[in-house]
Amino acid sequence: MTTREKVKIVRTTKETDIAVQLRLDGERKIQVDTGIGFFDHMLTSLAFWAGWDMTLTCKGDLEVDTHHTVEDVALALGQAFAQARKDADDVERFGSAWVPLDEALSQVVVDLSGRPYWVFDAQFSVERVGAFETAMTGHFFRSFATEARLTLHVRNIYGENAHHIIESLFKGLGLALRQALRPRTGGVASTKGVL
Repeated sequence: MTTREKVKIVRTTKETDIAVQLRLDGERKIQVDTGIGFFDHMLTSLAFWAGWDMTLTCKGDLEVDTHHTVEDVALALGQAFAQARKDADDVERFGSAWVPLDEALSQVVVDLSGRPYWVFDAQFSVERVGAFETAMTGHFFRSFATEARLTLHVRNIYGENAHHIIESLFKGLGLALRQALRPRTGGVASTKGVL
């Protein structure tokens, strides 16, 4: 993938006010503030393992719950990703990662097909990790995949600690995206000639 300028996305609704700056071939300069500490940790892990530069802020209606913040951040980040890789068909296209974190093991597979699709398979034994509602984990991946226009399969193989499981999924997404975005020689990775 060729060097690109940082993409900027602003998304403002009555529920959230989000600003994202994203560069896919960055130097891991990352700043995240969503008001949800664990979510900040997960987004930082995603950006780090993807090799991105990312600044992301969100002021959301956390007095309601975390739903709007998590969903809208995923939508805005997906839009930024799609815009940042726009017209970049010179990539490997597919990426996958197996990520262990102590007792947890997860698999993430992506296809930069331009066709949004999502499969999520993970269970959690607790409702929250810090202020983060674990039920929002799958919602994040679905919303991101939709706006990023990619196919995404996310699966926790096993694990007990919800923090470990969720973190292995976010790290896996970062690693899989980094692999899928590697430069490709020999033309577009599709028999159709376009992604």
